[in-house]
Amino acid sequence: MKKLLAVAAMVALLAGCASTPKEEPKAAVEDRTPTTAVPAQPGVTTVTPVAPKADQLPNALKDPNNILSKRSLYYDYDKYDVKDEYKPLLQAHARYLAQNRNARMLIQGNCDERGSREYNIALGQKRADGVKKMLLLMGAQESQVESVSLGEEKPRCTDNTEVCYSQNRRSDMLYGGEY
Repeated sequence: MKKLLAVAAMVALLAGCASTPKEEPKAAVEDRTPTTAVPAQPGVTTVTPVAPKADQLPNALKDPNNILSKRSLYYDYDKYDVKDEYKPLLQAHARYLAQNRNARMLIQGNCDERGSREYNIALGQKRADGVKKMLLLMGAQESQVESVSLGEEKPRCTDNTEVCYSQNRRSDMLYGGEY
């Protein structure tokens, strides 16, 4: 008798679990289509910022007689510290960025082909970050300057000479529209 009651209880329990799920009611979707257009306000203009193209950069950045047209810093072998000779160049670029808050700069750290790919990527990043840090200390804003490493991927010279290697150990500063 106890077994029969246990079996009956199990059947009842299983039958209760086998019920079909009820379909949930769907939520109503509210129509938010505007019925009237928003009137234009006199004197209010919508401006969409556009990055300048390289040929639209300010003349100071393109004039070969202006310090701002110089955009590369060079390093000794296996070094990433900025030499004192480049500080006036960085001061001029930092001043330009501070006076032109919409200007953006990309700093590309480069290396010669000696060293492993991983090492050169890390060294190039240290070079670019060093230039960025100096520009920020001199008045540029964090949002204006980005630093990246190109490692050995963008050489200026491909000969296997020290003169050529020295041209590839550099940081290049590019303004918006140049990259």
